[in-house]
Amino acid sequence: MNDTVVTLVGNAATGVDYRETPTGGVARFRFAVTPRRWDRRNSAWTDGSTSFYTVCAWRSLGANLTASVNVGDPLVVHGRLRVRDETLDGQRRTFVDIDAVSIGHDLTWGTSAFKRVARANTALTERPVDMSAAASAANAATAGNGSGSGSGSDAGPHSVGKPVHTQPWLSEQDESAAPVGAAGVPTGPL
Repeated sequence: MNDTVVTLVGNAATGVDYRETPTGGVARFRFAVTPRRWDRRNSAWTDGSTSFYTVCAWRSLGANLTASVNVGDPLVVHGRLRVRDETLDGQRRTFVDIDAVSIGHDLTWGTSAFKRVARANTALTERPVDMSAAASAANAATAGNGSGSGSGSDAGPHSVGKPVHTQPWLSEQDESAAPVGAAGVPTGPL
C-alpha cells in the first residue's frame, strides 16, 4: 500500500470530539497549520495562509488524545494524508484528513508532563517468560532454605526478596503499587 505520510506542526483549532464505534473509539479535531516566513524587506516574521486539517486518532491514541489536548495547544501530528472530494449543497468541496499514527505536544512552546497509561490487555506488549530460568530460580529458592547459591549478596535477579520487573519503565514503588490481576499481570483502565 502506498500511503502519503506527513508530519505537521500547528495548533489544535477545536476541542477533541471522542466517540465509541464498533471498531473502537475515535477522536477527531481540527488542526490549524500556519507557515511563518522571514520577510527580508521588512525584517520581520510574517504569517502565511492557514491550512486546516481534520485529524482522526483511533483506539488508545484517541482516548489519550482526548485526555491530553485542549484548544490552542501546539502539536506535532504524524500520520497518513487522505484527500476527499464531496459535493455539498451543489458545491464541490475538498477535505484533507490526517489518520494520525502519533501526536504530541510541540515542546518548542512549552513543557509537558508525560504520564503512562496502564493497559488492561498486555498480551501484545509483555515479554515472553524464559521457563528454564524461572524453574531454576524456584528450585534454588526451595532447595536449601537459603543455603547454597541463592543466598547473600550473590543472589541473582530471580532470587527471593527482590522483585522481578515485568515492566522495566516502572520503578519498584510504581510496580508494587500497580493493581495486579489473577495471573500477575497489571490491570487498569484501557
